[in-house]
Parts: sequence; structure tokens; C-alpha cells
Amino acid sequence: MDSKKEQNIVLIGFMGCGKTSVGKRLARRLHYPFIDTDQMIEKKAGCTINQIFERKGEAFFREMETDILQEIRTSYRQTVIATGGGLPVKKQNRELLKEIGHVVYLKTSKETVMKRLSGDTTRPKLRGEDLSRKVDMLLNEREPIYQETADQVIEADNKTFYEIINAIIDTMKREGKQ
Repeated sequence: MDSKKEQNIVLIGFMGCGKTSVGKRLARRLHYPFIDTDQMIEKKAGCTINQIFERKGEAFFREMETDILQEIRTSYRQTVIATGGGLPVKKQNRELLKEIGHVVYLKTSKETVMKRLSGDTTRPKLRGEDLSRKVDMLLNEREPIYQETADQVIEADNKTFYEIINAIIDTMKREGKQ
């Protein structure tokens, strides 16, 4: 097994599932650095993701995600990585994620997503009318992709950060990745 695969932990899942919150805490627990692909893209672009979507479009943003994954694949070890919710939609990105590390899907229900994202204006894919319909559509599209990409799926609804983190660490220890 590839040593990169054994050391990095990659968190995927829908917007608002807790990737960043869990990731920061997991990184602290393991004494690993934490990175967030969306923050890396914003830093590289010198503007927000919303501005990237408005100025250059989604396809350009997805290419930036791929570029960031290539950089992570070659430059990061023993790191916890939180990804953008749509990052795994592109096939090439799914393949890169599997090369980068142990991929954990933080699965949440539509109800949890709706509760966490109500009033959030920073998500370009949820802009406009009828948040419920958009969340439904995106969850239906992305759920099979998240499942296919993940090495581990954690039902994150009604779980504490501590429970989620322990589940990740326990699985990695069982599989000899930690």
C-alpha cells in the first residue's frame, strides 16, 4: 500500500456536513496539519469562490480543484484535508482523492444540511430560490459519487465531533493505515 494513502486523511461530503469542523479537530488530535481545498483555491485565486464562479464559471473552478489536488498529491503527507462539496463530482478528482489518502465521506441527511445552511450566502451552487429543491437535486446527484469515492462512510447526523473522529481513527488503525 502507498505510504501517502496510509497517512493523509481526506474528508468529503455535501456542503455543511462538517468537513472543516471535523477536519480541524481531527488534525489537532493526530498532530497533523489541516488544509482546506476551498481555502487553498481562494488564496491562489486572490478572491472568494463566489467571485471565481461569477467571473470565470464553474468549469474554471473545477479545474482549479484538480490543480490543487495535484499539488496535494505531490506535496502533503500526514495531513487532514477537507474538500469542497462538489470536488469529487469530476472523475479525475475522484481518482486523485483515492491516491492522496484515506477518503472519509461524512454523510448527512437533507434535514441536517438545510438546518446548517439556512441563511448561508457563501455557496454559489445554492444561490437563488428554493433551497430545498436545490439541496435535493445536488444530494441525489452527489450521494452515489461520495459513496463510490469513500474508503469509509460515517453517518454524521446526531454524532459528536468526538464520535466521528474516533470512528475515523479506529477504522484506520484496523486497516493498518495509522
